[in-house]
Amino acid sequence: MSRTNTAPARPPAATGDGANRWVVLVVLCVSLLLVALDATILHVAVPSLTEDLRPSSTALLWIVDAYPLVCASLLILFGTLGDRVGRRRILLLGYGLFGIASAVAALATEPSVLIAARALLGVGGAMIMPATLSILRAVFPDRRERATAIGVWTATAAIGAATGPVLGGFLVENYWWGSVFLINIPLMAMILPLGRRLLPESRGAADGPWDVLGALMAAAGVLGCVLGVKRAGAGDPLLALPTAGPLLIGAALLVLFVRRQKRRPHPLIDMGLFSRAAFTTSVGCIVIGMLALVGLELIAVQYLQLVLGLSPLETGLRLLPLTFAAMAAGATGSYTLRRIGPRRMVGWGFVLTAAAVLLLVLMGEHDRPMLLTVGFVLLGFGLQTTLFSAYESMLSEAPARSAGGAAAIGETSYQLGAGMGIALLGSVMNAAYAPGLASVPGVPAEASRAAANSLGEAYQVAGQIGGTAGEALHQAARHAFVNGLHITLCVSAGLLLLGAVMARRLPRVMECPAVDPDGAEATEAVPAAETLETVVAPVVVRPSVEAPGRLMPVESAEPRVPATREAIESAGSGRPAH
Repeated sequence: MSRTNTAPARPPAATGDGANRWVVLVVLCVSLLLVALDATILHVAVPSLTEDLRPSSTALLWIVDAYPLVCASLLILFGTLGDRVGRRRILLLGYGLFGIASAVAALATEPSVLIAARALLGVGGAMIMPATLSILRAVFPDRRERATAIGVWTATAAIGAATGPVLGGFLVENYWWGSVFLINIPLMAMILPLGRRLLPESRGAADGPWDVLGALMAAAGVLGCVLGVKRAGAGDPLLALPTAGPLLIGAALLVLFVRRQKRRPHPLIDMGLFSRAAFTTSVGCIVIGMLALVGLELIAVQYLQLVLGLSPLETGLRLLPLTFAAMAAGATGSYTLRRIGPRRMVGWGFVLTAAAVLLLVLMGEHDRPMLLTVGFVLLGFGLQTTLFSAYESMLSEAPARSAGGAAAIGETSYQLGAGMGIALLGSVMNAAYAPGLASVPGVPAEASRAAANSLGEAYQVAGQIGGTAGEALHQAARHAFVNGLHITLCVSAGLLLLGAVMARRLPRVMECPAVDPDGAEATEAVPAAETLETVVAPVVVRPSVEAPGRLMPVESAEPRVPATREAIESAGSGRPAH
């Protein structure tokens, strides 16, 4: 069947100062890479940092958690503020703050200084993360191009998170723990002038005053929820005051925030977005996806280091297949989304991830490199496919004027899912691990209770006991950890299959909003695989990445381009296009 290129070419887009929008995407992805990298790069530096600064157990906990806690709590505040005062302005301020905080953290000589620096890094991260996604929404008004850009964006986040342990392990082994922060400074010094020159300014709805009280309520509410979830993940009893208190206060503040936004004529976040099934489902899928990913990565790192005895650098290298698979899923995500639609893409992504998790149940006390590689590849590809399609559907459901708020909701869901993953899967792991150490021959009850806290502590206790009893405790702890890992993987697979069921509420096809020449909004659906072979005007369906041009405003009209031969025939015959 021949193809007819009869559709007029859409005017190419570029930023307001003449830079190509794909160059803008590169700048945004480098920004996100630094933020994602900083979330995981510190983990392998904790032993060296502890030896140098001698922090208390509480201070060490805050050194690790200050960044994600502050970042998660401020996402909605800065996301909605960017809609009002300018997303580029917030992003550039975030760059500067991130660089300054990195220098302070690298040179810190006291635990309190490092905690404060990590909190400032969280503020900078909260300014950067939603701004990158909302600027991307403005720079790519066409959904097909935006899907490609979001694929690159989500792959970059996966690269940063997975590369952090590898880079951190290399820097700690060859330099000192402060070098994991010091690498941010030259990168920020480079990207700040580039961002100032290349990034376009964009704003959302500016009607009415910015709700300062509502923004603070949202920040405090998210902070309380994330703090409570993290304490539960650290092993604190759920009903204990340090855990239940922040959770209850945070939940109450979020309920009050929602009620306040519904009453206000000009809310920070349009709560009507949650009445859209595609938006709400996408947010839920992001939470479940991150819940599985972060919890599994944490347990996988412990398995590789403590059971198989790999070094931090070797552990990071073992996780690289997951990163490469995530990159491949991001690179092919736009094409796959057009072929099969959001519903099947998210659903089958969850199913593939669940299959990978069940495959990893075959892991034992001995190294099986091929099994781990195949499992990590399937895990990375499946989860990245799911997260890409969920992010794309969520952002496309939100109007351009609310892009900052929608991006903040997505990023907050990302952070909440990560915290819940550590709490839930960590609790399952602990519950399955501890009974295996209850009655080890020759080991006192007090030593058994101490060994039940974690595998690392079990090894320390075994070393102190020594002899036959110490060796028995060492072997029992390894065996109990692997058994607990298998149970945790099965629970995770069940949650992923629940996500696949949730995905049935997403649209079957990828619908692309367009604007008719007379200004009336229209919807153009990109068909699934059975009709896509008849696509015409490939310049629209597969945009040329190399084509330079000028940026069209988000509200500007663009010609309605029929997506299929059937649509063209319908238009010519007077029949409605499908």
